[in-house]
Amino acid sequence: MTRSYTLYYRSPIGTIEIIGSTKVIRSIMFCEEGEIENLQMMETPMVLIECYNQLNEYFNGHRKQFTFPYEFEGTPFQKSVWNALEKIPYAKIASYKDIASLIGNENAIRAVGNANSKNKLSIVIPCHRIIGSSGKLTGYAGGLWRKEWLLQHEKAIIKNNL
Repeated sequence: MTRSYTLYYRSPIGTIEIIGSTKVIRSIMFCEEGEIENLQMMETPMVLIECYNQLNEYFNGHRKQFTFPYEFEGTPFQKSVWNALEKIPYAKIASYKDIASLIGNENAIRAVGNANSKNKLSIVIPCHRIIGSSGKLTGYAGGLWRKEWLLQHEKAIIKNNL
């Protein structure tokens, strides 16, 4: 089994745990402060450092897309949903129904929501850009307040760059 490495990024909306190998990122999730372990940077693979730097650029309003290597682990259906999520432009929103249509399975709205909740690459696979068909914010593993913050952050960056 491939060794896992962990790095923590303190974002404006809480600590993010980054987990990966020497080659790819596998998880970017919000965590509780008490879970943080300090690691020496020289033990940290470059891919984790690049992820950290790109998250920092995102939160500082200088990055809209992520380019570090990552991989998601899930069922073929989950992967199809996550691939569709990647197509949602920065600062835009879509509904679960939109994603179901995008993957060619218009009746899979609940399954799309379930797959969305299993996304381990927060922010990079932008599940925060998914809203209910009523236009209201719905579920987010990091908490609805974070989802709202991320959407407002992206809208503000776009507005300020016009």
